[in-house]
Amino acid sequence: MQSSKLYVGNFGYSTVDSQLEKLFSPYGQVKNVTVIGDKGFGFVEMSSTSEAEKAKEALDGSDFEGRTLRVDEARPQKSRPARNFGRY
Repeated sequence: MQSSKLYVGNFGYSTVDSQLEKLFSPYGQVKNVTVIGDKGFGFVEMSSTSEAEKAKEALDGSDFEGRTLRVDEARPQKSRPARNFGRY
């Protein structure tokens, strides 16, 4: 694993940052948690890559509030072309 930032998916739409922080904290120091709106996914950044790897191994495929979590290394965001909305 090259990054300490993890993608976390397939959790309930009502999940909040503090719930994910509590879930991941037994595996190391959680630096940042971002839940993406009501989409059922988000990102958790751990303080080191080794902690991120431990959390991924422990939580990927685990049950969280009746749903099977998907945890993987976060990929860099792809750049998108600018949208001109019909303007030149």
